[in-house]
Amino acid sequence: MKGLAFDVLRVGKKYKLINYDEVNEFVVEHILANGDFKVKNIHTLEHYLLKDLIKFGKGADFEIRELE
Repeated sequence: MKGLAFDVLRVGKKYKLINYDEVNEFVVEHILANGDFKVKNIHTLEHYLLKDLIKFGKGADFEIRELE
């Protein structure tokens, strides 16, 4: 796994997630008690849980990076 680990994600910060050649850019809105994150897509403004993006597994290209 390249990039950041889930435990360093912070509320209000913007991140880019690459998994199976799919790129998602989001901002973390809430950290949930179960270890999941409620996030908002930067481009579509859609709200979802971070675990929904990786529910089918982590590809060889899996990476999380902070956006400036």
